[in-house]
Amino acid sequence: MTYSTQDYHVHISSDHRLLQLGLKDVWAYRDLIRLFTERSFKLIYKQTILGPLWLIISPMITSFIYTIVFGNIAGLSTGGVPKLLFYLSSHAFWTFFASCLSGNASTFIRNAHVFQKVYFPRLTIPISTVFSAAIQFFIQLALVGVVMAGYVARGEVSPNWIMLPLILPAVLVTGILGLGLGILVSSVTTKYRDLAFLVGFGLQLWMYVSPVVYPVSQMPLSGMYRFLLINPMTAPMEIFRLALLGTGTVLPEAVISTLVFTLLAAVVGIVTFNKVERTFIDTV
Repeated sequence: MTYSTQDYHVHISSDHRLLQLGLKDVWAYRDLIRLFTERSFKLIYKQTILGPLWLIISPMITSFIYTIVFGNIAGLSTGGVPKLLFYLSSHAFWTFFASCLSGNASTFIRNAHVFQKVYFPRLTIPISTVFSAAIQFFIQLALVGVVMAGYVARGEVSPNWIMLPLILPAVLVTGILGLGLGILVSSVTTKYRDLAFLVGFGLQLWMYVSPVVYPVSQMPLSGMYRFLLINPMTAPMEIFRLALLGTGTVLPEAVISTLVFTLLAAVVGIVTFNKVERTFIDTV
C-alpha cells in the first residue's frame, strides 16, 4: 500500500498589509471559535446559584423597573405597545449590543496570558464573544415570545409577519457594530487604560440617546430627532420592534447611516486590532 505525502508550510509573521483583515485564517479556525463561544457562555454564570436562570430573571426585573420609572413616573409613551412588553423586547436587543461592545472592549488585557503562549487568529476571541451574546439574546427573545403570546391572544399586539425575517439581519448588523467598536476600544486601551472605565458610562449614555425606552415616533422634530437619524442603533432597534411588535419607524436615512457606520467600525476596528496585536505584549 502506498501513501501520498504532501508538505504543508505555515508561515507566521507580524508583517501584514494595512487592509489585510485575516478573515481567511479566522474561517480556518472556526472550530476554535465554537470552543471559545462555549467557554465564554459558561464563564458568565460559573459559580452562581441560579446559573442561566439569570437570563430570564435579570431582564424581567429590569423591565419592571423601566415600566415604573419611564412608563409610569416619567410618562414616556411606548407607541401603543404594552409597556412591559415594549421594555422587555427593547432591553433584550440593547443588551445584545452592549454585551458585544463591552465584552470585546478588554480583549487584549483579559486574554494577554493566552496570547503570550500560543498562536491563533486573535479575532476568534472577539467573534466568539459576539456569538455568546447572540445565544443569550435568543434565549431572552424566547422569553419575550412567551410574554408576548398573552398580548397577541388578547389582540393588543400583532407582529409584522412579513418583516419578521428582518430580525436576523438587524441582529447581524448590530453584532458587527458591537464587534467593530469593541475591538477598536480594546486596541486603544492597551496603551490608554482610562478608556476602559468610560465604556460602561458611554454605553449608558448611548442607551438614553437611542430609541430604547421610547420609540422614534414619539420624538418631536428637533435636534434630537436629527441625531436619532444618524445614530447607528436607531434603525436596527426600530426594525426589530417593527417586525416583532408591529410598530416602529424605519427611515431610509437611519438605515443608510447604520450600514455606513457599521462598515467603517468593522473595517477600522479589525485593521487596528490586527495592527496592535503585533506589539501589544510590550505595552499590556
